[in-house]
Amino acid sequence: MKILHVITGLASGGAERQLQLVLKHLPPEHRCEVATLTNPGTVATALRADGVTVHDLAMRGNRDLAVLPRLTRLIRAGGYDLVHTHLYRAGLYGRLAARLAGVRTVVATEHSLHAGVIEGRPTSRGVRALYLGAERLGTVTVAVSAQVAGTLKDWGVPPARVELLPNGIDAARYALPTASRYALRQNLRTALGLPQQAWVVGAVGRLVPGKRFEVLIDVLAELRKVAERHPALREPRLLLVGAGPEAAALEQRAERLGVRDLLLLAGEREDVPDLLTAMDVLAAPSAEETFGLTVLEALAAGLPVCHSACPALDELGPQAAPEAVRLPSEPAAYTAALCELWGRRSAALPQPPAVAHYDIARIAVQLGRLYDRLGPAGAAHQDRAAGARV
Repeated sequence: MKILHVITGLASGGAERQLQLVLKHLPPEHRCEVATLTNPGTVATALRADGVTVHDLAMRGNRDLAVLPRLTRLIRAGGYDLVHTHLYRAGLYGRLAARLAGVRTVVATEHSLHAGVIEGRPTSRGVRALYLGAERLGTVTVAVSAQVAGTLKDWGVPPARVELLPNGIDAARYALPTASRYALRQNLRTALGLPQQAWVVGAVGRLVPGKRFEVLIDVLAELRKVAERHPALREPRLLLVGAGPEAAALEQRAERLGVRDLLLLAGEREDVPDLLTAMDVLAAPSAEETFGLTVLEALAAGLPVCHSACPALDELGPQAAPEAVRLPSEPAAYTAALCELWGRRSAALPQPPAVAHYDIARIAVQLGRLYDRLGPAGAAHQDRAAGARV
């Protein structure tokens, strides 16, 4: 089966990295290519290094309607059996282009949807109407969590058109031998300019208001006060991995609170699995998440986690990840929880059951089965079965 994945852009983000990961683990009979409407960034480079063909459609803006005939021609010429879209803009243009090109099966993954927010932006009536209109052009919408599936239902998408298929993590990628992990930790701390004996609180994500990283700046100021009263404690540091429009505001807040010297903004990085080894704990104060991929990655890397939203864990129960503590997204709650963890040794924790549950190898097999069921062979089987019943 030949499949074209259509995505809005290929900068380093959760949906983009998830696409790269799943393409690595899909069964080989599913031959995949990728079309990006705009911004062929770091993930495009990584996909090409993996041997995946990436088509750049050079869309100039949200209303650049010229991308539609370009995408339609690409789909028609490519002879694809199935089109799979990712993210809002790609869902609009990709579903319509697939239908215009005569492709019968169109799948869309909904990566980031809340009641009044899609991909971090408030939804207007017009946005919602466009979404629902495009959804009807598809075959199935994949929800990455029960929370997303519930929101789709509330929006008016029939449950029969929704498949629940969660994101995945490469569990084996994080399972380093103790000696290798220790060496990597030392090397990374040296490269980042972090003291080897520092106690490093880490956070990963886009530097946008919804992630609420300002909570951690406030916490850092409180941790400095605690460290001054208790000299035996290791010096705290905050390592933020990610880029975004809030970077300057976070730096200014740290400066104002007197902790700019304890804050390290690492920027956008492709080596997040490695960077997790440089941390002692992961903090994720975002109050709204559609899945919680970073929380699971940290658990896979053997870190204790303090978080405020992780639907992926909510669906499994507390025993699936005993080292993940859910907290209100407030400085006082995070300060108290982190102080309890401060004196711990830095040895990696064993991967909890939640990591195996969301292993990408398992998720990719499920996606492959969905393709097989919806694709030409599955459709032909259903047609034959319907004819036999008649």
